[in-house]
Amino acid sequence: MVERHSGVHDHDAEQRGIHDGGWVEVSSRAGQITLRAQITDRVAPGVVYTTFHHPETGANVVTTENSDWATNCPEYKVTAVQVMPTRRIPERATPEQVLRAAEQQIAK
Repeated sequence: MVERHSGVHDHDAEQRGIHDGGWVEVSSRAGQITLRAQITDRVAPGVVYTTFHHPETGANVVTTENSDWATNCPEYKVTAVQVMPTRRIPERATPEQVLRAAEQQIAK
């Protein structure tokens, strides 16, 4: 199974109350997905990263109808999104993910 995550810069995470390993809702004008946050300095402030090579990640849900002129590939890299913490666990979460999320909520 592909781990669905959203890479968020630590400054952005702090500003939005996002915790490493917590669930976040990534939404655009096209749709929304729920992913596990991965706090990292490997992405620039204001930028969000998620895997898009595997259909299980759901990245297509937040992309718009626009596509690259040469490849007709969706514009994954230029889609504006909002990332906010959520308590909603995605439908495809494994039992281990549900348990981890519950443990994190208890620890707060």
